Amino acid sequence: MDNPNGSYARQPGDYEAYIPHPLPPNALTLSPSTQSLLSKADLALGRLDGALAIIPNPDRFASMFALKEAVLSSQIEGTNASVSDVLEYEAQMQAAERSIDIQEVTNYVDATNHGIELLKTLPLTGRLIKRVHKTLMDGVRGGEPSKTPGEYRRTQNWIGGASPASARLVPPPADEVGPAMRELEKFINDGHSEFPPLVAAGLIHAQFETIHPFADGNGRTGRLLIIFWLIDRHILKVPVLYPSLCMKIEQDEYIRRLDETRTASGWEGWLRFFFDAVAAAATEATTVALEIVRLQNRHRDLVTVEFGKRVPNAVRLLDLLFRHPIVISKFVETKLQLSQPTVSALLNEFVRHNILNETTGARRNRKYSYDSYLSLFPRLYDRS
Repeated sequence: MDNPNGSYARQPGDYEAYIPHPLPPNALTLSPSTQSLLSKADLALGRLDGALAIIPNPDRFASMFALKEAVLSSQIEGTNASVSDVLEYEAQMQAAERSIDIQEVTNYVDATNHGIELLKTLPLTGRLIKRVHKTLMDGVRGGEPSKTPGEYRRTQNWIGGASPASARLVPPPADEVGPAMRELEKFINDGHSEFPPLVAAGLIHAQFETIHPFADGNGRTGRLLIIFWLIDRHILKVPVLYPSLCMKIEQDEYIRRLDETRTASGWEGWLRFFFDAVAAAATEATTVALEIVRLQNRHRDLVTVEFGKRVPNAVRLLDLLFRHPIVISKFVETKLQLSQPTVSALLNEFVRHNILNETTGARRNRKYSYDSYLSLFPRLYDRS
């Protein structure tokens, strides 16, 4: 059955594919309560921007925010790697050959950084999205050559069910993907001006998920689009937002709200959910960012007062820990280009002053964790 947002087309295999109408939706209006949620999300993003403006070198911390978003977004798709798993792999504490789950998360971080770099010279179009998707899917499930990573799909896909006939959603057939994505590109670059940026961001994400242009990796790519859009619109300076937190915790509602955008009156419910997620993520990021600065200042003062002639190397180690909060001695030696005895003495001093915790109790291959920093990140979204 057709509706104002799209139409169903009967396919040769006796199923119907959904073809969304181009954005914007017809006669989209937001109720006063939805406008209030939009204002709350805008205010939260403004506070985050203000917090970042007073933080020296926010890029130093951005990698942990990007990693948190990567883990959450990947977990929505069934990946089991945690933040600690990835950090331990990066510190060379796991087997040399990383697991597929860890690679999916590290690919997500790489894709985030790749997309942000591309935005410096390219508009947010299919060309950029394809290149990001290729990075995202490199060497992981769904990245097989037959699934054409970095290219729009050439076959029909579906969401839920064992076949298109029993699926929850059958996206547009392959020959409709290119035209649908070109229409989405037009909206991204030229057609959004009548909408507040967060309204446009919500419309773009939902439309991308409905088109489902790739054989695999659409959910992750679509959530990356949110970050890219906010950076491209100069609403975010660095990727310190993790909207996937709400989408992970409220996963059933996230999926339901996206599905409802394909009904006559579903856009507002989706946008309410989206504004709520952005507001929660921005508020959380602001709190975490300010607490990181307080922690950094406290530990930098401690190091300056207590470490004597070791102060220069201790400050370098402290800076490293904000990027890599789980380390082993060999990793620090390599990163800071210091000798084993120097690093061993530094790490022991960091433990003695309760900056680091040694978590193995072993005499060799010790693992050191910057727990006071890591503890700032695992808070859960609370709708209340």
